[in-house]
Amino acid sequence: MAPRPRERLKILARLASSGRKKAYALRVLVQQRLTECDGFAVVDVRGGLGAGVWSPPETPASYGVVFVRSGCFRRLSDGVEAVLDPTSVYFEAPGREQRLFHAQAGADRRTAIELAPALLEPLLSTALPAAAVTSTPFVDLEHRRLLALAHRTPAQVDVEQVMTLVSSVVAQASSARRTADSVRRRAVDTVRELLTADPRLGLLALARQVALSPYHLSRIFAAETGQTISNYRNCLRARAALERLGEGERSLARMAADLGFADHAHLTRVVRREAGAPPSTLRELLRFGA
Repeated sequence: MAPRPRERLKILARLASSGRKKAYALRVLVQQRLTECDGFAVVDVRGGLGAGVWSPPETPASYGVVFVRSGCFRRLSDGVEAVLDPTSVYFEAPGREQRLFHAQAGADRRTAIELAPALLEPLLSTALPAAAVTSTPFVDLEHRRLLALAHRTPAQVDVEQVMTLVSSVVAQASSARRTADSVRRRAVDTVRELLTADPRLGLLALARQVALSPYHLSRIFAAETGQTISNYRNCLRARAALERLGEGERSLARMAADLGFADHAHLTRVVRREAGAPPSTLRELLRFGA
């Protein structure tokens, strides 16, 4: 089936070998350019990659600020490997090579804001970091509102809206601090991957997976992410709910059951706490379709 108008379909076949074992992975990447003008573009990116294989090296042609909306994967850029989940925003720059790795087969969804140098470079005091930053609930909601507007009425997206969002993320990246403890960071990254795959996992199960005591895991997770494991779990579930609302999900009860909430009232409380409004209000605000 051919891509819909304004979409581009990339199919990349990758042959990877490890010792005597060889495996094929097929990556299908659908990029829907929702709007493009005044030196920026808003692109809805959806893709999947076979499990356990790094993608071929890719070099972006433009600057980009990329919001992860669903899925969990690793990105290698400038020698920095980062775990990316729906709390993550990362940066692309011309000439900066990157590769992606999915531990589990499946699709992820991202929003890429492509920018001309004249728009982004005045905001930079140093080069864009290769590491990702964490999007706050406010920034995530503003990004989703922009995405929904670009889907519904792309002509209404203007450069001021885009640059207000981008400048807040760039400012956050400039002040971000990375821990020097790589062992601690790897443990926390593993927990993030596990929670994205199954938010129902409790502290004891997570601690067993990373061979740490529950107390020590709780302490280093909070130090690394600024959140407790429980709060992080609810953040992931709330963002999964926002993505489904954007896609037109109508049944809050079904969504609550799918995402591991006790009931639809529990879903409403968590989403209201994370996004500032109940799902019934956000459904119309974030929907992609007309």
